[in-house]
Amino acid sequence: MAKRRANGEGTITKRADGRYHAAAYVFRPDGTRTRKFVYGKTREEVADKLTEMQEMTRQGIPAASSTMAFGEYLTYWLAAIAPERLKPSTLNSYEGLTRLYIRPALGRKRLNRLSPADVRTFLFNFKSACLCCLRGADTERPKGKRMCCAVGRCCERRPSARTVQYVHAVLRSALQQAIREELIARNVARIVETPTVNRKEVRPLDAGEVKALLKTARPHRLYALWLLLVSTGLRRGEALALTWSDVDLNAGTLRVRRNVQRIRRELIFGTPKTTRSIRTISLPRRCVQALTEHRAAQERERAVAGPKWKPTEGQPAGLIFTTSTGRVIDPRGLNRMLTILCRDAKVRRVRVHDLRHTCASLLLAQGVDARTIMETLGHSTITMTLDTYAHVMGPTLRAAAEQMDEALGLDDDQSDSEDGRDT
Repeated sequence: MAKRRANGEGTITKRADGRYHAAAYVFRPDGTRTRKFVYGKTREEVADKLTEMQEMTRQGIPAASSTMAFGEYLTYWLAAIAPERLKPSTLNSYEGLTRLYIRPALGRKRLNRLSPADVRTFLFNFKSACLCCLRGADTERPKGKRMCCAVGRCCERRPSARTVQYVHAVLRSALQQAIREELIARNVARIVETPTVNRKEVRPLDAGEVKALLKTARPHRLYALWLLLVSTGLRRGEALALTWSDVDLNAGTLRVRRNVQRIRRELIFGTPKTTRSIRTISLPRRCVQALTEHRAAQERERAVAGPKWKPTEGQPAGLIFTTSTGRVIDPRGLNRMLTILCRDAKVRRVRVHDLRHTCASLLLAQGVDARTIMETLGHSTITMTLDTYAHVMGPTLRAAAEQMDEALGLDDDQSDSEDGRDT
């Protein structure tokens, strides 16, 4: 005779249809307890689900039910599921979008009653409303303060098309998890069309502006960083997370394998954006020379700083680019530095990310093929490279057409005579 499970351990039962189900008490997001069921084809499968559910309960993580409010489900999803699937920066942005926009508008809807019309109406209202009123719709406001539209004035600040697309992505991801847990039968956010985004035309620096910028940056202690960003197209977080062990100055190569980002008040080191972002890049000779000089300058700074050279806790050993006391550089600080450099060089103001676009544009102008540029930049697909830089590929496409003429070996007279025969 099977041993009876103790009180609180949950129950596992075989159903009439041959499947198994288990039940146990779990926490709701509001702190109360309820009985929840899980299902499976075998007893072992159900036992694993039951153990996972009970472990979450022991940790105080709430469980979900199909009748719970959508806002409560989002709380559960962000606390129990999303941290295991999303990178910290993505999770941080999802939490912000949920708190500011999604929960105030859809939070009171029941999860199993959420409809495509609810999502469609929400997205329409979201992209049409001003940000001031969206953020203040469901929050405590100081006494005497009202939303701008309520007092007859509008801030005229609308969510960008990209923000609307991100909000839609959060809804799709959250509801897809609800399907996996058999809480709902369909993902209503997938039924609603994804909002289109009109890409802004990239405006990189031209060759003359780049030369002026680098000439101005030459005395800067981080000159090697600016040269590297322009020459290799690294993302700023990738460049600031480089260590000397990632660089082979003799072979002239650089390995990208981590990045650094500010998440709330902390600088977090993690893996790059995509799998293809982990890559090896060949360095131009100028970069090798600049990095060699930078290493010598860093050793002098370390000697001058002495005991004040204190790397930040958790940062990798041997960072290439640091503050004068050996600490990791905040990625946001690079934008302020670049603004000053652009002003001093008398070139138009650009973002650090625009140096990445500048690298791609310079490579295209030199006739480098799109596949090589994709590998250099670490794009996930070649489509992304072609879509982003289609507007600066004119000279490259013209050169390709001229090379085809040379390959065919046809002169103008031959072409004209052949045209005559065709007619």
